[in-house]
Amino acid sequence: MTSGDAAENPEPVHPAYGTLRRVTDTASVLLCDNPGMMTLDGTNTWVLRGPGSDEIVIVDPGPDDDAHVERIAALGTIPLVLISHKHGDHTDAIDALVDRTGAVVRAVGSGFLRGLGGPLTDGEVIDAAGLRITVLATPRHTADSLSFLVDGGDDDGAVLTADTVLGRGTTVIDNEDGSLRAYLESLRRLRGLGRRAVLPGHGPDLPDLEAVAETYLQHREERLGQVRDALRVLGEDATARQIVEHVYTDVDEKLWDHAEWSVQAQLDYLRE
Repeated sequence: MTSGDAAENPEPVHPAYGTLRRVTDTASVLLCDNPGMMTLDGTNTWVLRGPGSDEIVIVDPGPDDDAHVERIAALGTIPLVLISHKHGDHTDAIDALVDRTGAVVRAVGSGFLRGLGGPLTDGEVIDAAGLRITVLATPRHTADSLSFLVDGGDDDGAVLTADTVLGRGTTVIDNEDGSLRAYLESLRRLRGLGRRAVLPGHGPDLPDLEAVAETYLQHREERLGQVRDALRVLGEDATARQIVEHVYTDVDEKLWDHAEWSVQAQLDYLRE
């Protein structure tokens, strides 16, 4: 390829809908066109392939979007799909993709298992598509949240963090089975993995997991301090909504309903 050709066909950058964007030697991302308040630019479907492999592993097939599923299925031979957590913007395409590829689907929750792979377990090492993929339990954005450490090729390793660490903004604690205490422990676990690339479930990839996890921890401590202060002003029986309206003045009001989930998790944490 000439330099002129490169200028005419630049490498895609985030967000690039419908285009496979290479991020590391072994990981590329296909961004689904489902932007929203909770999905940011859309859901990142990760495509993993080791050097010389003729197979790929898919992490999070995304929502039930025919065009997105067709693009995934057209990428190559897909023997395995891994699921990071239960939310539909990551899982609703499972059956459509299995119908097209026959892939085995593995997750923590039994409701997402397809084929004979069985549930994923913390610390499990998966050898697939020329890669070693280590399963890391990182609850509780949701109780079943996982991250995946990918080693292979010339990379020092990258971590697929799903919704535990996003490419921008911060994570909402699920209002059904989330827990701030467990989530803080997951952030500390990720921080301990060092300076590795962050491959998130939403938003752009980031270069330094250790730094991002530390920033997340500091942000949570700041929010906890603000909630403590709000309780002193509003009273110990203040509701999560009252605290959101008092504290989250720097957040778009459209997000306050979801911020209320995180504040409730903070209250539960402080009141334990």
